[in-house]
Amino acid sequence: MPFVELNTNLPASRFSEEFLKKLTSTTASALGKPEDRMIVQVNPDLPLFVFGSSAPCVILSVAGIGVTDTAEKNRDNSAKIFPFLTQELGLSEDRVVIRFSPLEAWQVGKKGTVVTFL
Repeated sequence: MPFVELNTNLPASRFSEEFLKKLTSTTASALGKPEDRMIVQVNPDLPLFVFGSSAPCVILSVAGIGVTDTAEKNRDNSAKIFPFLTQELGLSEDRVVIRFSPLEAWQVGKKGTVVTFL
């Protein structure tokens, strides 16, 4: 059950339902998870200052159980996700940052308890 949160200073009008579906599909594929297990959130219109500039940018946070817990996995994840973000949003690679965070099953609550399986 990966969590994907996109924070950006781009306007909300750039993020249609179609974009959300594509972001879900792209990140699910990169992480090797089914789309129906993904949790995706987009936070547009934020005041952001990245690498010394308030130019259009994206900070993507990806957290998951067993999919973001090694440098090797995150190199692969990053290589698969970056092209989508840069092409779909028209941003250069230096305006996109991805933060990966590993989760343990006990850190995710669902149905009144915690996740005990992958």
